[in-house]
Amino acid sequence: MNGKRLVQGFLVFLAAFAALLIYTQFFAYYERRDGVESLMIAGTPVAVSGYRGISSSSSPLKPRACFALDPEAVAGLAPATDATPLTAPFWFRCFDAHQLTEDIVAGAATAYALTRDEPKGFDEMVAVYPDGRAYLWRQLNETFRDQ
Repeated sequence: MNGKRLVQGFLVFLAAFAALLIYTQFFAYYERRDGVESLMIAGTPVAVSGYRGISSSSSPLKPRACFALDPEAVAGLAPATDATPLTAPFWFRCFDAHQLTEDIVAGAATAYALTRDEPKGFDEMVAVYPDGRAYLWRQLNETFRDQ
């Protein structure tokens, strides 16, 4: 009987630990950032609408956002050739990094660097579709990227 209770106790501990691990990986450190009305693009505030975003103080790589803007606001910027959208948590459904990557490669969306090396080692990127849909993320630059 003692072995059976030990195994049951271990399974309960394992389930609780797994639930806590999943919570900390996918939910605990994210904060919703909704209702942003403008972004700084090339030093100019640009009006955005429908902003839905997430961020975290635990990592500079956490920001992701989906919104709409006037595509003319980024028309004067040089396209970024090193854009690599990073996946978002499964529950942040408006940001699909795989589709975004395919669209950037195919030319259906154009990526621009909003900031370079702010904070150090990170670039803030935005991908804009011709219809005004836009997606924001932060990625590692050459300072910290594996070579």
